[in-house]
Amino acid sequence: MLLIAGLGNPGKRYARHRHNIGFMVADEIVRHHGFGPWRQRFQSEVSEGHLGGEKILVLKPQTYMNESGQALSEALRFYKLEPEDVIAMHDELDLAPAKVRVKRGGGAGGHNGLRSLDSHIGRSYRRIRLGIGHPGDRDLVHGYVLHDFAKSEEAWVEKLCDAVAKEFPRLVEGDDAGFMSRIAHIMNPPRKKGVKSDSKDAAKKDVAPQPGKTQRTENQTADPLATDSEGPIAAALRALGLGAKRR
Repeated sequence: MLLIAGLGNPGKRYARHRHNIGFMVADEIVRHHGFGPWRQRFQSEVSEGHLGGEKILVLKPQTYMNESGQALSEALRFYKLEPEDVIAMHDELDLAPAKVRVKRGGGAGGHNGLRSLDSHIGRSYRRIRLGIGHPGDRDLVHGYVLHDFAKSEEAWVEKLCDAVAKEFPRLVEGDDAGFMSRIAHIMNPPRKKGVKSDSKDAAKKDVAPQPGKTQRTENQTADPLATDSEGPIAAALRALGLGAKRR
């Protein structure tokens, strides 16, 4: 059994905050894989399902971010699970927007939700770090994370949540590297080679004929002897009776 924890703050006021991207991904996992309805348990909203034959418990702690570990520790004690059975999903300032990294263990890095988890269950759980970018000034961080994603960011946020949910079975199987590789491919697909753009083709069609050259229609034949003038070789052959007769 695995316990998947999306970190965030409860309530509509915080629903679209950058700090709540862990909640957003948790919602998409439950929706994408057809898990059971959300219900209240362990001071959290909880949904159950199965992936790859493994029972999955998805939690959204309702204790507010700073006390996330309190809710998770209750669930771990009830199911007799270890920290290694936990995957926590959270916003990450130190990653560019839409970047994803999976990390096992380590410090909290100033994240209050992780700091709470560390103090209640230890540090040996897996973390899915969901990049939201940095405002550039540490004094702006608080207002930045506790603010809605901008409208210009909504497209990549939705795409990222969908990609994480779709590829989540790889994490269940322990394929952290494969999961990160697939997410990167989905978010930044490689460009196809050898495909000519329509603009280049159009440009070729619009080129004006050069002075002194006859513009041939589609039904005309390219006959070098059927021109208004002839070169010296063609003239010599015609004089010897070897060239085509002029019409």
